[in-house]
Amino acid sequence: MIEIEKLWFSWHGEKHTPTLAIDSLHIKKGEHVFLHGPSGTGKSTLLSLLAGIQTPQRGHIRIADTNLSALSSAKRDQFRADHLGYIFQNFNLLPYLSPIDNVTLALAFSAVRRQRAQRAGMAMSELAATLLTQLGLDASHHHQAVNTLSIGQQQRVGAARAVIGEPEVIIADEPTSALDEDNRKAFIELLFEQTDKTGATVVFVSHEKSLAPLFSKVVSLSEVNQLAGVAS
Repeated sequence: MIEIEKLWFSWHGEKHTPTLAIDSLHIKKGEHVFLHGPSGTGKSTLLSLLAGIQTPQRGHIRIADTNLSALSSAKRDQFRADHLGYIFQNFNLLPYLSPIDNVTLALAFSAVRRQRAQRAGMAMSELAATLLTQLGLDASHHHQAVNTLSIGQQQRVGAARAVIGEPEVIIADEPTSALDEDNRKAFIELLFEQTDKTGATVVFVSHEKSLAPLFSKVVSLSEVNQLAGVAS
């Protein structure tokens, strides 16, 4: 599902010291991957590359049999909208919209995900409400502005937005950093319940090593990145 080979990336161009150098990293379809490492090991850089926001100067990243480096910037943007769900650390929700409207917004940018969502046989707003409920957001909150919700509730909205339309890969960037340990584990278990239904691959970034046993694969960027300590 995700294949990284001979990756070399520098924020300042090929003639400068690289930030990230990964010889090989393969992630299978449906795996739950826990990616960890202290500041400076390249976590944020790798997520930017996986999302196609940046491309490596050398090597390649393939996701769902697509070489991201071979795509134009516009096609990488569309690939991301079609095939990747992203859960941000700060959620990146539109504060004046309801949870349901925030979730269905992901479908506005991808005909592929809209078509997949339609297979559920229900209106998009109904599907969004179902996902929100399954992820632990009570129906009484589905129609209020998200800026009135708690951090934990907003987190569930962000997760529902990421999984709607069955993207093949879910990238989660420190999504549980504001939660206590019990709520972190509960959220991850709910997320896995959703992704396991579709066989999606989960790449979950966190510095909380206590979460590692919940995942099927653990990757330490301190070990994988040959330039750990130089990265930013």
